[in-house]
Amino acid sequence: MEKKWFVFYTKSRQEKKVNELLLRRGFESFLPMQSVMRQWSDRKKKVVVPLFSSYIFVLVEEHRILDVLQLSGVSWNIRHNDKPAVLHARELETIQRFITTGLLIESGSNSENYILGDRVKILDGPLKGSVGYLTDFHNKHRFSIILSSIGQVITVEIDRNIVRKLTDKELVASI
Repeated sequence: MEKKWFVFYTKSRQEKKVNELLLRRGFESFLPMQSVMRQWSDRKKKVVVPLFSSYIFVLVEEHRILDVLQLSGVSWNIRHNDKPAVLHARELETIQRFITTGLLIESGSNSENYILGDRVKILDGPLKGSVGYLTDFHNKHRFSIILSSIGQVITVEIDRNIVRKLTDKELVASI
């Protein structure tokens, strides 16, 4: 039987513990992490936190989902269209590229050729080929990559010179 990256929801702030437990039990897991700056009343500190709060991805055969659900800290299996949610290869690759690069691309250009909600494709850089929606711009473009099968969104700032609107034909093909 084929192994797939199934998506699980963990108890609050248990992602790292669940990941360690999965690895000790012989499962292959993926817990995407990111560095963020946190502000306390007396200091700022860079901390590493999960990219998706309470989500973890486990590479298993579908019949082993129950084995994962029985582990301490795992709450449930995320479902999409009444089936266990699967992180597809292109989505896994996008997440890995996002984590690897940090992706904060500054831009000072205007947005006269775009409107909010346009489907756009990234033409260059670490996310080349990724498709998403234009969700904001104020001297910058904010580009969201929607991972519909797991119900999550990754938002990055992208220079308008490396994105283009999808054609009608490309829009139909991407559905």
